[in-house]
Amino acid sequence: MQQGRIVALDASLAIHSAKLSSDLKLPMADSIILATAQAHNAVIWTQDADFNDIKGVRFIAKATDVR
Repeated sequence: MQQGRIVALDASLAIHSAKLSSDLKLPMADSIILATAQAHNAVIWTQDADFNDIKGVRFIAKATDVR
């Protein structure tokens, strides 16, 4: 049973990632994740605040530790 898929980081995806990084002020690694998800019509589910308020991303804030 395959749970995921390896996607090659080709020139087109790299250029799209660089544009997203510049436009959205995202770290390059995050922009590669976003560009890959966009290219494959995938939704990103994350608690990484860098992705907050980005279309196609479901951001869930981390719960604060209340003691």
